[in-house]
Amino acid sequence: MNWSLSINKDWEHLEERFDWVVDMRNVPQDSIHHAEGDVAIHTQMVLKALTDATSFQRLNREEQEILWTAALLHDVEKRSTTVVEDNGRITSHGHARKGEFTTRRLLYEFGIPFQQREHIAALVRYHGLPLWLMEKSNPVKALLEASLRVDMKLLSALARADVLGRICQDQQELLDRINFFDAYCEEQACWHSRKSFATPLAQFTYFHKDDAHPDYIPFADLKTNVVMLSGLPGMGKDRYIKKHYNDWPMVSLDAIRREYKLKPDDTSATGWAVQLAKEQAKEFLRKRQPFVWNATNITRQMRSQWIDLFVTYKAHVKLVYIEVPFKTWLAQNSNREHAVPQAAIFRMLPKLEVPCIFEAHDVEYCIAAP
Repeated sequence: MNWSLSINKDWEHLEERFDWVVDMRNVPQDSIHHAEGDVAIHTQMVLKALTDATSFQRLNREEQEILWTAALLHDVEKRSTTVVEDNGRITSHGHARKGEFTTRRLLYEFGIPFQQREHIAALVRYHGLPLWLMEKSNPVKALLEASLRVDMKLLSALARADVLGRICQDQQELLDRINFFDAYCEEQACWHSRKSFATPLAQFTYFHKDDAHPDYIPFADLKTNVVMLSGLPGMGKDRYIKKHYNDWPMVSLDAIRREYKLKPDDTSATGWAVQLAKEQAKEFLRKRQPFVWNATNITRQMRSQWIDLFVTYKAHVKLVYIEVPFKTWLAQNSNREHAVPQAAIFRMLPKLEVPCIFEAHDVEYCIAAP
C-alpha cells in the first residue's frame, strides 16, 4: 500500500492540515444521542474506539487505512446539515449522503486511488445503515445495494465505533442493532463477500424493478446496444470513443450545442438540445442501430432517466465511466479545443456520483493510473 490521507494521525496535526477537520469544532449534536459534545469530540472518540478494537488491529494495513479515513470523514457534512428544530432538538438529516460527495471530492483532489476512494466514500454514505436498516422501505434491497459498494464487515466495524464513540442512554440497544445487521448479512449471503447474482441482467433487473427478487433470472431479450459515457468535462470521453467506438454513430449534447451555437449556460437552449438528442437516440433505437450516448452523465438521476429510455427499447446498456488523476484532468480540460471554464468544472466536481455496478447491464471503469 502506498497511499494515506495522513501518516500523522494526531488530531492537532489533522486540524492544522485540514480545514474541514477544524469545521467539526462547535458543530452541535443532540444531547440525547450525543451527550459527549460537538462533532469534533465525537469524531475523536470514534477514532479511538475504532483503533482500540481488536477487530481493527487484525485488519491488514490497507483495510485499516480505509476504515480510519471513513471514520474521520463520516460526519464531515454535519457542518452543513445541522439545524436546531423549533422544539429545540438538533438534527443533521442528509449528512451521510452529502458526506459521500465531499469525501469523493476531497480524496480525488488528494490523489487517493480510485477503488479505495470509492470504498471510503461509500462507507461514509452507508455508515448509519446497520442502525436503521429495518426502517428502510425495502431492507433487503438496501442491504444488497450497500453490499455491492462496501465490505460489510468494515461497515459494521465503522457503525460499532460510531456507537461506542458517543455518550447515550441507548448505546446497548444500538449495539444490538449492529449485531442483528451482521446476522442479517449472513442470512442474505453478503457478509463474506458482495451479493452474487446469477447474471449481470439479473443484477440489473433486481435494482431496476421494484418487485424483482434477487434470485430471479430474467430471459435475455435484448435487441440492440447502447454505450453510455459518464465523466466530468475534460476526462477524455471523446478520446475513448475514438479509440473503441469510432465506427459507431454518436449522440452528443456537446456536438449539438456546437452545431447550433448554443450557450452551455442557456437553460432553454439546453432543454431544446436534450430533446433533439432524445429524438436522435429514439431513431437509432427504433432501427435497432447500436450507438454511443456521449454526455457528462455525472449524476445517478440523470443516467437513470436515459437508461430507462434505452431499456424500454430493449437495448443492452453499457455504462463507461472515465476518470484521470486530478492534475491531469485540469491540464486536459485547459488544453482541449472546447475547454470548460475551470470555475464551471469545479462546480460540477462536488456533484459527481460515480456509477454503481448495478446501474446498467454492464459497467466499465476506465481509470487512468496516476
